[in-house]
Amino acid sequence: MAPETLPVKSYKKGFIFKRNISNWSRWLHIYLSMISFFVLFFFAVTGLTLNHTEWFTSQQHTQSKKGKVDPKWVNTPDSASVARLEIVEFMRKTHNVKGAMTEFTTDEYQCTVSFNGPGYTADVFINREDGVYDFSETTTGAFGVMNDLHKGRDSGKAWSLLIDISAVLMVVVSLTGLVMLFFLKKKRVAGLVLMAVGLILLYLVYIIWVP
Repeated sequence: MAPETLPVKSYKKGFIFKRNISNWSRWLHIYLSMISFFVLFFFAVTGLTLNHTEWFTSQQHTQSKKGKVDPKWVNTPDSASVARLEIVEFMRKTHNVKGAMTEFTTDEYQCTVSFNGPGYTADVFINREDGVYDFSETTTGAFGVMNDLHKGRDSGKAWSLLIDISAVLMVVVSLTGLVMLFFLKKKRVAGLVLMAVGLILLYLVYIIWVP
């Protein structure tokens, strides 16, 4: 093999390697953007609504009711023997309670039960002597649900995993877009300058206006 052929082969390998990186970056950027489009769009919109919750305060609605459970469920010798499962199922059936039960506490005089879900809370205060209870339910409307989903509040493990996956997708889409920029010779410098300007603006807003 002639020594002068080595630089040519090395150049070809380098060219093929760069072309593969460019193709893979473009492929990942396009298809991951399409797969995650609605998820990213959802978090972008709810980022705006979450930052302006005062726009949707009129959607909040609270209602209160009274009722009575079987006194045998709560009028027991000790707190441990309170019929928790029966009480929770009774509330779900009677008041169509949503969300997950997040609290069930019992003291000498009353039981307190709380349910929480996206855009939803319900609290029950039960008198242990006679089983009479006060029921309060608050809903915050569609935007309240979406805002809580954005924060992952009271939305369960599956939705929490979706948030993590969405964050990873955002990182990959951003990085593949940056890699693509390096292969656009005519736009590379302008793109990097604009990226730097964006970073500086972000830093200035934080330094100047964030308390």
